[in-house]
Amino acid sequence: MNKRIVILLSGRGSNMIAVAERCAAEGWPAEVVAVISNKPGAGGLVWAQARGIATAVVAHRDHPSRDAFDAALAAEIDRHQPDLVVLAGFMRILGEAFVQRYAGRLLNIHPSLLPSFGGLHTHERALEAGCKVAGATVHFVTPALDHGPIVLQAVVPVHQGDDAERLAARVLRAEHVIYPRAVRWFVQDRLLLEHEQVRQLDGEPQWLFHEG
Repeated sequence: MNKRIVILLSGRGSNMIAVAERCAAEGWPAEVVAVISNKPGAGGLVWAQARGIATAVVAHRDHPSRDAFDAALAAEIDRHQPDLVVLAGFMRILGEAFVQRYAGRLLNIHPSLLPSFGGLHTHERALEAGCKVAGATVHFVTPALDHGPIVLQAVVPVHQGDDAERLAARVLRAEHVIYPRAVRWFVQDRLLLEHEQVRQLDGEPQWLFHEG
């Protein structure tokens, strides 16, 4: 039986598109069954609707607290009975109860080589620190922000003269490679998560050097 994937986003959803297109093109044992946003005008919703994927909006501004928003979001997610929930540019911090509800089946991608530069403004901070490489990390989500068990990382060179915008574009291209790969491993049951470590069961490398 195909695994059911629900994707959460707040914007254009480029990582959502990368995952959905690779899922269809490569014939994964999975289906993107719903795309949910906290923003009614998110561009990713339009893309999903045009392809017959169920969409919904759970606007955080419509709820008096984070807990109330998390509960409404979980109720909408659970209507689709997901095996995996994928955060694809979902710009809300999720509470501990929500994260625990989906423990072991909630993935995120972050535009840095975690555990370095969690949170916002990752590219600016990497440049200010004089980093020679940057990158992106796919990880399981835990209550600690941007510190869950690492599934896959991409290393991206920092070029002389880079600004945050150029570096961000290079990192995003790497994200579009590694996020679908990590999701494919999950739906193919090729990941083992134990003792806060993730192992790819076929021995495929869990890092990638991406020139961009």
